[in-house]
Amino acid sequence: MPKPSWLKTRLPTGAEFDRVNELLRKYHLNTVCSNARCPNLTECWNSGTATLMILGDVCTRSCRFCAVQKGNPGGRIDETEPERIAQLVQELGIKYLVLTSVDRDDLSDLGAGVFARAVRLVKQNACADGKSADPNGAAGVRVEVLVPDFGGQEGLIKQVVDSGPDVFGHNLETVERLTPLVRDRRAGYRLSLAVLQKVKELAPGMLTKSGLMVGLGETMHEVIATLKDLRSVGCDIVTIGQYLQPSRRALPVARYWGLEEFKTIQDAGEKMGFKRVFAAPLVRSSYRAAELFR
Repeated sequence: MPKPSWLKTRLPTGAEFDRVNELLRKYHLNTVCSNARCPNLTECWNSGTATLMILGDVCTRSCRFCAVQKGNPGGRIDETEPERIAQLVQELGIKYLVLTSVDRDDLSDLGAGVFARAVRLVKQNACADGKSADPNGAAGVRVEVLVPDFGGQEGLIKQVVDSGPDVFGHNLETVERLTPLVRDRRAGYRLSLAVLQKVKELAPGMLTKSGLMVGLGETMHEVIATLKDLRSVGCDIVTIGQYLQPSRRALPVARYWGLEEFKTIQDAGEKMGFKRVFAAPLVRSSYRAAELFR
């Protein structure tokens, strides 16, 4: 199935891309940009930003839309990773950081502790560096987390919420009917909605965010119903983009959605009361995250 012209992207190039790539190697950090083969890699890296993928690069779940390596990390984590993240943020001068991760069902806390430490250290470093506030009184470094479901455990969700991220993200990924086909059997449509709802119960003022893919066989009616479900649990920000098959083993694209269809989705979401809706073919969860936050 040929790709529409609006899905073509440039190969990664540029001095800023090279600088970011060099620093990522220096601090031994992973990005979801390259591991998940994001189509926006060039644009984001050339702007001096990257979404960091913590807790290693091996995922314990087997979602059928993802190119990240699957397996069992055996309970191993790098205890120094949060410190290296804080150093990278300082050296690059990042003002908006997105932290995501593989699923780590092999850990007793499912990775929540590393998320919480990383958020705290990034913000503490900003304060220590004298960048704790801008002229408008806002924090110098905004941190968005895009987390796994943590099995829906309130205590683990609370660990991350209490660390003080500016945005708490968890992706629904697809419509309810397709969830068993697209996501790992341990994931769940209602479980993911419950995670977002729990964040609002724990911290009513915290912004919540979720993302969807289209092109896996869903209908417009199902997408609109999914947006309504997200609003029902207080989700503030939603991103919707075209699914692109990242590897031969991943699910094939069922169809490419048109630009007018994305506009229909965006208009419907805005009418429902989301604070921000970003729907376009190349949109991904962390694409232009700072812009969506503003």
